[in-house]
Amino acid sequence: MKSLSRIISFLFHPMLMPLLGIFIIFNSGTHLSFLSFDAQRVIYITVLLATLILPASLLPLFYQFRIIQTFNMQTARERLLPLVVTAVFNYLGLVLLRKMGLSGVINHFLFASLLAITISAIITTFWKISLHMLGIGGIVGLIIALSIRYNLDLTLYLILLLMVAGITASARLELGAHKPSQIYTGFLLGVIITIITILWY
Repeated sequence: MKSLSRIISFLFHPMLMPLLGIFIIFNSGTHLSFLSFDAQRVIYITVLLATLILPASLLPLFYQFRIIQTFNMQTARERLLPLVVTAVFNYLGLVLLRKMGLSGVINHFLFASLLAITISAIITTFWKISLHMLGIGGIVGLIIALSIRYNLDLTLYLILLLMVAGITASARLELGAHKPSQIYTGFLLGVIITIITILWY
């Protein structure tokens, strides 16, 4: 069970959630589904670099300088600087996309991701919130917000993501990475931030 839980934690890593969100937006049946292949590719590459590749590329450096003890970053203190760096790269990616003329729901979703990371970094100074559940909660919030804003039937997406949320929460508890309160708080925070940002930002 421990090995399976580690695999699940890797597959649904919070750094992968922005890319998953962009994929859902492009395949949800909104006008954004009709963006050209080149435009979608630019957005995918920018999000990939800003939210995954660049933040992850600094982890070996953090490990080398003993800022983190393991790549799992099991303590709240270890997570603080990586979260701040991730927020900076997310911000730069968002600024770049805005300069390219990006607006609308993609812009709002990426801003919600940045806001969630920033708030989680503040919480991390005194408590270990679940970043996995924060990320998945953000995707669930995205699906709910898209359904409301564009009057879409995204029930299948919602069911699948709720199943993923349950499986991931169980995996994190199995690994002893979090307490139930940290799991629930992370999930609800991700849902709320994303819904509010997309519907009212």
